Amino acid sequence: MTYATDRLYEEAAYIAYHFHWPQEQILGLTHAERVRWVREIARINTRINEG
Repeated sequence: MTYATDRLYEEAAYIAYHFHWPQEQILGLTHAERVRWVREIARINTRINEG
């Protein structure tokens, strides 16, 4: 099974925007690691917006 390119770019952009990590570092993450960081960033944003 391949991972949708659009989804990969979406995850990479989201992480890069919030953490300012370089593309190579983000794309070097496994899918599971990227998803984990996306979830963590979303939690941080939710807490900030609720606060």
